[in-house]
Amino acid sequence: MSLQEASDARKARLLALRKRKMGGAEAGEGTAELLLQGRNFDPVSRTLKKHGNAEDLEDTVEKNVKGLAERIISEHEEKEKQDLDIFNIAPKRPNWDLKRDMEKKLARLERKTQEAIHMLIRQRLAAQNGQSDDLVGAMKAQERQNAADLSDDEED
Repeated sequence: MSLQEASDARKARLLALRKRKMGGAEAGEGTAELLLQGRNFDPVSRTLKKHGNAEDLEDTVEKNVKGLAERIISEHEEKEKQDLDIFNIAPKRPNWDLKRDMEKKLARLERKTQEAIHMLIRQRLAAQNGQSDDLVGAMKAQERQNAADLSDDEED
Protein backbone atom coordinates (compact mmCIF):
# COMPACT_ATOMS: atom_id res chain seq x y z
CA MET A 1 0.00 0.00 0.00
CA SER A 2 1.51 3.32 -0.99
CA LEU A 3 1.42 6.53 0.95
CA GLN A 4 -1.19 8.01 -1.37
CA GLU A 5 -3.52 5.04 -0.89
CA ALA A 6 -3.07 5.14 2.90
CA SER A 7 -3.85 8.85 2.86
CA ASP A 8 -7.01 8.33 0.80
CA ALA A 9 -8.18 5.51 3.10
CA ARG A 10 -7.65 7.72 6.15
CA LYS A 11 -9.57 10.59 4.55
CA ALA A 12 -12.45 8.26 3.77
CA ARG A 13 -12.56 6.98 7.36
CA LEU A 14 -12.50 10.52 8.74
CA LEU A 15 -15.28 11.61 6.38
CA ALA A 16 -17.41 8.63 7.41
CA LEU A 17 -16.78 9.41 11.07
CA ARG A 18 -17.71 13.05 10.58
CA LYS A 19 -20.96 12.05 8.83
CA ARG A 20 -21.82 9.64 11.59
CA LYS A 21 -21.27 12.33 14.22
CA MET A 22 -23.37 14.84 12.34
CA GLY A 23 -26.18 12.35 11.84
CA GLY A 24 -25.82 12.31 8.08
CA ALA A 25 -24.94 8.64 7.83
CA GLU A 26 -28.59 7.62 8.08
CA ALA A 27 -29.88 10.27 5.69
CA GLY A 28 -26.98 9.98 3.29
CA GLU A 29 -27.24 13.68 2.41
CA GLY A 30 -24.36 16.12 2.38
CA THR A 31 -26.38 18.76 4.26
CA ALA A 32 -26.83 17.01 7.57
CA GLU A 33 -28.27 18.74 10.55
CA LEU A 34 -25.91 19.16 13.46
CA LEU A 35 -26.72 16.60 16.14
CA LEU A 36 -26.42 18.17 19.56
CA GLN A 37 -25.08 15.88 22.22
CA GLY A 38 -23.84 16.36 25.75
CA ARG A 39 -24.99 16.35 29.27
CA ASN A 40 -26.62 19.80 28.99
CA PHE A 41 -28.77 18.83 26.00
CA ASP A 42 -32.32 17.60 26.50
CA PRO A 43 -33.17 15.38 23.47
CA VAL A 44 -36.93 15.43 24.18
CA SER A 45 -37.40 19.18 24.02
CA ARG A 46 -34.29 19.65 21.82
CA THR A 47 -33.10 22.53 23.98
CA LEU A 48 -30.34 23.06 26.48
CA LYS A 49 -31.05 22.12 30.06
CA LYS A 50 -31.11 25.00 32.47
CA HIS A 51 -29.78 24.48 35.94
CA GLY A 52 -30.16 26.92 38.79
CA ASN A 53 -26.67 26.85 40.19
CA ALA A 54 -24.03 24.32 39.26
CA GLU A 55 -22.38 24.61 42.69
CA ASP A 56 -25.56 23.37 44.40
CA LEU A 57 -25.57 20.17 42.34
CA GLU A 58 -21.96 19.23 42.91
CA ASP A 59 -20.76 17.64 46.12
CA THR A 60 -17.11 18.56 46.16
CA VAL A 61 -14.33 18.24 48.67
CA GLU A 62 -13.94 22.01 48.75
CA LYS A 63 -17.57 22.36 49.74
CA ASN A 64 -17.21 19.72 52.46
CA VAL A 65 -14.15 21.31 54.04
CA LYS A 66 -15.34 24.88 53.69
CA GLY A 67 -14.70 26.65 56.99
CA LEU A 68 -12.67 23.78 58.38
CA ALA A 69 -9.41 25.72 58.36
CA GLU A 70 -10.93 28.65 60.28
CA ARG A 71 -12.45 26.30 62.83
CA ILE A 72 -9.13 24.49 63.38
CA ILE A 73 -7.26 27.78 63.75
CA SER A 74 -9.78 29.08 66.30
CA GLU A 75 -9.59 25.84 68.31
CA HIS A 76 -5.80 26.01 68.26
CA GLU A 77 -5.89 29.61 69.54
CA GLU A 78 -8.23 28.58 72.37
CA LYS A 79 -5.87 25.77 73.38
CA GLU A 80 -2.93 28.18 73.36
CA LYS A 81 -4.83 30.55 75.64
CA GLN A 82 -5.55 27.70 78.04
CA ASP A 83 -1.94 26.51 77.96
CA LEU A 84 -0.71 29.96 78.90
CA ASP A 85 -3.01 30.11 81.91
CA ILE A 86 -0.93 30.60 85.10
CA PHE A 87 -2.73 27.81 86.96
CA ASN A 88 -1.85 25.26 84.26
CA ILE A 89 1.87 25.92 84.57
CA ALA A 90 2.21 24.31 88.01
CA PRO A 91 1.51 20.57 88.19
CA LYS A 92 -1.69 19.53 89.91
CA ARG A 93 0.18 16.99 92.06
CA PRO A 94 3.68 18.14 92.93
CA ASN A 95 4.98 14.65 93.70
CA TRP A 96 3.66 12.78 90.65
CA ASP A 97 7.15 12.16 89.28
CA LEU A 98 8.31 10.68 92.59
CA LYS A 99 5.37 8.30 92.64
CA ARG A 100 6.05 7.29 89.04
CA ASP A 101 9.68 6.48 89.79
CA MET A 102 8.86 4.52 92.92
CA GLU A 103 6.14 2.31 91.38
CA LYS A 104 8.63 -0.23 89.99
CA LYS A 105 10.42 -0.59 93.30
CA LEU A 106 7.16 -0.78 95.22
CA ALA A 107 5.80 -3.53 92.96
CA ARG A 108 8.76 -5.78 93.80
CA LEU A 109 8.49 -4.90 97.48
CA GLU A 110 4.75 -5.63 97.47
CA ARG A 111 5.36 -9.16 96.15
CA LYS A 112 7.92 -9.88 98.85
CA THR A 113 5.58 -8.45 101.49
CA GLN A 114 2.78 -10.77 100.39
CA GLU A 115 5.11 -13.78 100.57
CA ALA A 116 6.15 -12.81 104.12
CA ILE A 117 2.51 -12.43 105.18
CA HIS A 118 1.66 -15.89 103.81
CA MET A 119 4.59 -17.40 105.69
CA LEU A 120 3.48 -15.77 108.96
CA ILE A 121 -0.06 -17.05 108.51
CA ARG A 122 1.25 -20.60 107.94
CA GLN A 123 3.36 -20.37 111.09
CA ARG A 124 0.40 -19.18 113.16
CA LEU A 125 -1.79 -21.98 111.86
CA ALA A 126 0.91 -24.51 112.68
CA ALA A 127 1.29 -23.05 116.16
CA GLN A 128 -2.45 -23.24 116.79
CA ASN A 129 -2.41 -26.92 115.88
CA GLY A 130 0.16 -27.49 118.63
CA GLN A 131 3.06 -27.88 116.30
CA SER A 132 6.31 -25.97 116.19
CA ASP A 133 6.09 -22.21 115.62
CA ASP A 134 8.64 -22.13 112.77
CA LEU A 135 8.04 -23.37 109.27
CA VAL A 136 10.70 -26.12 109.30
CA GLY A 137 9.34 -27.49 112.58
CA ALA A 138 5.83 -27.45 111.16
CA MET A 139 6.96 -29.42 108.12
CA LYS A 140 8.77 -32.02 110.26
CA ALA A 141 5.72 -32.38 112.49
CA GLN A 142 3.57 -32.95 109.44
CA GLU A 143 5.97 -35.64 108.19
CA ARG A 144 5.89 -37.36 111.62
CA GLN A 145 2.12 -37.32 111.64
CA ASN A 146 2.00 -38.79 108.11
CA ALA A 147 4.44 -41.53 109.18
CA ALA A 148 2.34 -42.29 112.26
CA ASP A 149 -0.81 -42.54 110.14
CA LEU A 150 0.93 -44.97 107.78
CA SER A 151 2.12 -47.15 110.66
CA ASP A 152 -1.41 -47.21 112.15
CA ASP A 153 -2.76 -48.34 108.78
CA GLU A 154 -0.18 -51.14 108.58
CA GLU A 155 -1.05 -52.45 112.06
CA ASP A 156 -4.75 -52.74 111.21
